[in-house]
Amino acid sequence: MSDNPEILIVLSTVPSVETGKSIAHILIEKKLAACVNILPSLESVYEWEGKIEESAEALLIIKTTTESYESLETEILSNHPYDVPEIIALPVTKGLKPYLEWVRSNTDKKNAGEDIKP
Repeated sequence: MSDNPEILIVLSTVPSVETGKSIAHILIEKKLAACVNILPSLESVYEWEGKIEESAEALLIIKTTTESYESLETEILSNHPYDVPEIIALPVTKGLKPYLEWVRSNTDKKNAGEDIKP
């Protein structure tokens, strides 16, 4: 593991807050994310299988690292009810250094079981 992995914000929509909480708990327990925010209510409009669809969804905002991303993506895919879920990773180019270090510490499996707070 790199001493200073890059931080990512991963966005993923889910059909409900309950689904979001379930995925969030898995990601945190497996040290694949330091924090998952769940925005409980948004409306999505998109084309699926030739039809324009509208759905009420929740949005997960996931803080992770580049080193954890592949496993995080696999875990979301394994636990997500959609055939093709939104999983978009955005690089964090700036941020409060102590917070970024907290994200790194909480996604480092060497720290499993430790209570590290921001």
